[in-house]
Amino acid sequence: MTAENSIYQQVREYLAYLRLPAIADRLAPALQAAARDSTDYTTFLAELLKAEVDAVEERRLQGRQRFSKLPARRTLDQFDFTAQPSLDRRLIEDLATLRFIEDKANVLAIGPPGTGKTMLATILGHRAIEAGYRVYYTTAADLVARTSRAALDGRWTNTMRFWNGPQLLIIDELGYLPMPGEAASHLFQVISRRYEHGSIVLTTNRGIADWGSIFEDTTVAAAILDRLLHHASVLAITGDSYRMRRHRDAINAIRPALSTRSQGGEFP
Repeated sequence: MTAENSIYQQVREYLAYLRLPAIADRLAPALQAAARDSTDYTTFLAELLKAEVDAVEERRLQGRQRFSKLPARRTLDQFDFTAQPSLDRRLIEDLATLRFIEDKANVLAIGPPGTGKTMLATILGHRAIEAGYRVYYTTAADLVARTSRAALDGRWTNTMRFWNGPQLLIIDELGYLPMPGEAASHLFQVISRRYEHGSIVLTTNRGIADWGSIFEDTTVAAAILDRLLHHASVLAITGDSYRMRRHRDAINAIRPALSTRSQGGEFP
């Protein structure tokens, strides 16, 4: 083995020991390119270090994505604003800058089922992950189910610490199931602990005036709303359901054909 090969192997061993796999993978082609292009030492080192930094950032991004439990990635370009004219597009675009997370503020999205609330929450969640924030997605029903189990198992403190950890917590589908008594108290505890410490995006199919019926306790409803709305942007969506609109459009598209066939005697 030549001295040059010996040094190369030693460098590979150092890289393995330091756990720098991206540099190890790039080392041989980088040496060849540097010799061919007469690259200076600083540039050579910078290119190798950049490869490792990019690999580390990609691993961290994938880790944040796995942790988040978010639905499939969606982008703002995929959201049909023309279908929801009640939405303030400038407000959505401002929220997409993620300043609300830095301000530890909240977003409350209110509207009927199928109007894009979850999609908007998902868009904001994925943008936050890509910006380096820790995000976690849950439905309201799953959240209270987990807190209830934790209370029974003696894991309340650790579970509350978990819910307080992400910089952005997305709570989806509040209002589809009632939350009486203990469930309402658990949700209140999560929201209260995050108040002015971390952001929440919450989606609901129930207007604010109806929250007393969700929790069967107007006092708890008022306390939750007080903390959510103190620093919050409210998105009120009043448009049609995307699914219902597609169904209606499909019916309208085939109606002329059905009418023609009926007139031709093909239908009784």
